[in-house]
Amino acid sequence: MGSLDEETLLRGQVEVWQLMFGFAESMALKCAIELGIADIINSLGGPVTLNQIASGIDSPCVDIPYLARIMRFLVRKRVFTQHNPSDGGETLYGLTDSSKWLLRDSEVSLAPMVLMQNYPWQLAPWHYLSQCVKEGGIAFKKAHGCEIWDLASQNPEFNKIFNDALACTAKIIMRAVVSHYKGGFDDVETLVDVGGGTGGNLAEIVKAYPHIKGINFDLPHVVAAAPAYNGVSHVGGNFFEAIPNADSIFMKWVLHDWGDEDCVKILKNCRKAMPEKTGKLILVEIVLQPEGNDQFGDMGMVSDLVMFAHSTGGKERTELEWKKLLEEGGFPRYKIINIPALPSIIEAYLQ
Repeated sequence: MGSLDEETLLRGQVEVWQLMFGFAESMALKCAIELGIADIINSLGGPVTLNQIASGIDSPCVDIPYLARIMRFLVRKRVFTQHNPSDGGETLYGLTDSSKWLLRDSEVSLAPMVLMQNYPWQLAPWHYLSQCVKEGGIAFKKAHGCEIWDLASQNPEFNKIFNDALACTAKIIMRAVVSHYKGGFDDVETLVDVGGGTGGNLAEIVKAYPHIKGINFDLPHVVAAAPAYNGVSHVGGNFFEAIPNADSIFMKWVLHDWGDEDCVKILKNCRKAMPEKTGKLILVEIVLQPEGNDQFGDMGMVSDLVMFAHSTGGKERTELEWKKLLEEGGFPRYKIINIPALPSIIEAYLQ
C-alpha cells in the first residue's frame, strides 16, 4: 500500500513539474520561428544537417551547441523529425505536420500568432490573474495601465504584430467556414459582417457565394482603411447603437470579447436589423466543452484564460451559456455546427 501511495505522490509531483515549465514549449516554438528554422529546412528541401540550418540563420556567429539543444527539445515535442543515418553521418532534421504551420511564407501559418501570444507585453497580464481574482478588474489594464486596443494604437510595432496574428487565424478559420458550412450561405441575399474589420472575411464569403450582397460593418476609423472588394460595401458605425439591415448577420469571434450584458445589447441590435421570420444569425465562436474537445483538447479552456488575460470582460462560453445569452438577446432557437477549426458555427434564429 505504501509503495502505491509513493507512486501516486510521484505522479502528482511529475505533473506539477510539467505544468510549472509549460512556458518552455511556447518559448522554444517562438525561438524556432524567430530563427526561421522551419523555413530553412523547407527551402533546402529537407531533411538537413544542423550546420545547414545554422548557415541559413541570419547571424555570422551562430552558436551550434545552443541550436542543437533547441532542436533536441523540439524533436522531442514532435515539431521536427530527427534521423541518424546508419553510416554514422550527421544527424538530419526534417519538418512534421506541426512545423509546416510555422512556415512564415505559407498561405496558412500560425507563426504570427505564436509571436504575438509570446510578445512580452502579452505575457505581462498573465502575472495579474490572482490579483484579478482577489479584487476584480482587467488583467491587461493592471499590467499596462490601458486596454489592449489602446496599447496597439499607440505602438506601431505591437500593432503590426497584433494585426498579423489576427489576420493569420482569420484566414485559417475562414477557410474552414467557407468549405464546411455546407449550404449555410445558399439562401442568404444580404449579409452584414458585424465587427468585420477591413472586410477580408466577408470578401472570402462573397467570393465563394457571389450572389450575396456583403456589408462590412465596423468602427468608422477601421472601415476608413478598408480596401475595395467585389460585392462588398463598407459601413462605419457602432454595434452598440445600430446595425445595418440584412437578412443574415455574420459575427466571427466578436462576442467572446465582451461580457454577457454587452453581448445581449449587440444581439438585440442584430435582432432589430433582421426580418422577423427569416432572419439568421451566424456566429463563429468557441463552444466550451468542460471535458475537452476531441480535436483541440483543452484549447477552448486555454482560450478562455487568454480572454481573461487580454480582453475587457471577454470569455469563452459553454453551450448552456450560449443558449441563455441567445435567448436573452432574442434568439430562442439555435443549432451548433462543428467545423475543422477551433471555433464552431452557431446558427441562431428569431423564431
